[in-house]
Amino acid sequence: MIFCGETILPGQRNWVQLPVPDAKPLECVCLCGKNPGRTLVVTAGVHGCEYVGVQALRILARKLDPDAMTGNVILLPLANPYGFYAGAKRVIPEDGVNLNGAFPGDRNGSLGRRLAFALEDALYFSADFLADLHSGDCNESLHPLVFFPTAGEKDVNAAALEAAKVLSVDYRVRSTARNGLYSWAVQRGVPALLIERGGQGRWSQPEVDACKADVYALMGHLGILPGGGENRVQQEIVEADYVESDADGFWYPLVAKNQDICMGEVLGRLESLTGELLQEVRAKFDGVVLYHTVALGVHMGEALIAYGHT
Repeated sequence: MIFCGETILPGQRNWVQLPVPDAKPLECVCLCGKNPGRTLVVTAGVHGCEYVGVQALRILARKLDPDAMTGNVILLPLANPYGFYAGAKRVIPEDGVNLNGAFPGDRNGSLGRRLAFALEDALYFSADFLADLHSGDCNESLHPLVFFPTAGEKDVNAAALEAAKVLSVDYRVRSTARNGLYSWAVQRGVPALLIERGGQGRWSQPEVDACKADVYALMGHLGILPGGGENRVQQEIVEADYVESDADGFWYPLVAKNQDICMGEVLGRLESLTGELLQEVRAKFDGVVLYHTVALGVHMGEALIAYGHT
């Protein structure tokens, strides 16, 4: 395989630098299988405080055996090292850009736009399938789920959906997003998923192990490892409501992740410093809580809660 101008021979595991215009390169590990086959790209660390996927890929970078593979795997544990090392919630500190909303990128833009350009330029052309690993951010409590695309070409959407079914998450959520790392890959014809596991600025070994198992399941599904992944029992979320804050304020959630809710139920309240009610969030339909912010203070436009129904 050839990645970023470097040749990796069958059975080799090489760390390769992914160039970024006018910035430090990103570090990838490329594993070239002993036999030819499809290429899986797995990314993590798009948001600096989402740790489960980062740790999982660090371990897999050492543990995966290219001699046992039919095909290739490219792992990018830290897509946003600037946010990771600074402990920055959601954005790249240097320019305030949310990398997952910066696609398509711009080689002449701010740092976030240049990172998006570099990721698109290097990864999409190499990938037969792409998985982007996320968690709830440091302020979010989240139940494991996978977002699968509905805004791509029919065959691309179908390939992503079939892969989503082998993951060990309880919910798979329809997504119409177009400008994230995974969703822009779909627009470019690459089947892709966004997997969420963990949150609140923490990681645990069981969560990391589950994340690793999902990568192995995708490898099996794609034929990179023997024993194709089996479909898991999941619930498909066909509609979701993503509620954002109407103002800066104090947020008081009244529900927990994975809690069943009823239409009309109060899910949380936003108050001013003096106690004035700024926003009351009520469920628009019966469903289940997917994630919510646990932060006391929130900015206007910040995500408060997401819930959906099957």
